[in-house]
Amino acid sequence: MVIWSIVRRKVVNGGNGNSSASSIVGQSWKSTRATASQPRYYGALAKETSLVARGSQMLNSVGLPSYLASHLSSKAMRVTVPCLQTFNTGIRLFSSDNGGSVDALVPFMGESITDGTLATFLKKPGDRVEADEPIAQIETDKVTIDVASPIAGTIEKFVAKEGDTVEPGFKIAVISKSSGPATQVEESEKKPEETKPEEIEDKPKPVAEAPASPKVETSPPKEKPRAPPPPPTSSGPSPREPQLPPKDRERRVPMTRLRKRVATRLKDSQNTFALLTTFNEVDMTNLMKLRSEYKDAFLEKHGVKLGLMSGFIKGAISALQNQPVVNAVIDGEDIIYRDYVDISIAVGTPKGLVVPVLRNVEEMNFAEIEKEINKLAKKATAGTISIDEMAGGTFTISNGGVYGSLLSTPIINPPQSAILGMHSIVNRPMVVGGEVLSRPMMFIALTYDHRLIDGREAVLFLRRIKDVVEDPRRLLLDI
Repeated sequence: MVIWSIVRRKVVNGGNGNSSASSIVGQSWKSTRATASQPRYYGALAKETSLVARGSQMLNSVGLPSYLASHLSSKAMRVTVPCLQTFNTGIRLFSSDNGGSVDALVPFMGESITDGTLATFLKKPGDRVEADEPIAQIETDKVTIDVASPIAGTIEKFVAKEGDTVEPGFKIAVISKSSGPATQVEESEKKPEETKPEEIEDKPKPVAEAPASPKVETSPPKEKPRAPPPPPTSSGPSPREPQLPPKDRERRVPMTRLRKRVATRLKDSQNTFALLTTFNEVDMTNLMKLRSEYKDAFLEKHGVKLGLMSGFIKGAISALQNQPVVNAVIDGEDIIYRDYVDISIAVGTPKGLVVPVLRNVEEMNFAEIEKEINKLAKKATAGTISIDEMAGGTFTISNGGVYGSLLSTPIINPPQSAILGMHSIVNRPMVVGGEVLSRPMMFIALTYDHRLIDGREAVLFLRRIKDVVEDPRRLLLDI
């Protein structure tokens, strides 16, 4: 590719200035033509140069990521992704015809993502940007991706509009290396040129008005006799028709790609699984007491707060190990049992619901779980979470209690087989040891695929979580 760019530059410039471009091309092909005294690899070199030329044209027209995505298999793409990312950051595509400007291109968005929607511009034409500084955001079905400036310079213009569908390699903006004034985004936004006075032709004089015709007196038309009003009915006044709400009080907003994706997956879950939900209630006294006693020491040693979610995750791990069918999944006519636990945590963000995954969580302690939850939650809220951090997962936990939910029936996250729903902690009168006491109680719900999981297994699963949360010492003794 580099060799061909040098050859092309020499052809355009006319070589050393002594020969024309056509003579240089002719000399180059003559020198590479195989003869009796020359080896055969000279002919192979000419053929290879032709292939490189055609490849260069293809890459310039469709972009490197799209070119690779259309010529490589999915397995090869997974191997090529790291190299492609290195190429994108190390190679700056530009054209010398536009004064040293550089094109900002849509980056590679993931193996399963072919396009996205240009959501918003983070900069304006004329703004000064640094290298790798985000200038726009692209919204995909799963994540939001930044388009970064390839160099430090000034945004000359944007060549795409918000709402456009873009693909990897698509040009978004032109970055000028100089700090000169920026041009307008579109031709339609340019101000119309002022017309010179001498260019204005004399306007034709208006045609003289024709003389008015004499008025003709006409008699006013006689009014027709009105029909008598219908006699009143004994049923009283007729009811008024219902008034539709005025249009100015309604708003129509297009669905975001993330919302479309969530809607599709939830409907697929409802159509695919035999959904059934079972409930139980948990006395949170001991877990809350444990957290209250050790939260300061835990924060001082591990640098992270001790929450209640880690206790439920530990309880879910124990329950999944006791009831492995809940951690399994139906695949065609087979059942796949997973001997590892990857727990997805549902996180609500301003842009929609995302589900980051805690991988191999059965090997983590309380501190590692809390740190991983905080890290993924911050990324999800900021919209910087990657696709790999949301892929997979064998079981999901959703905590609607943070929003005040008292009870719900969560829906399964495909292709998993079950989901645990946590809810608000409410003090309720409970009978403890023959006495009525006020206890902090929480309802928990398990929605499961009844095609795979029987009711007995689902009830025992929830019962195990209840036992661990109500008495965390069971985790230490493994009972």
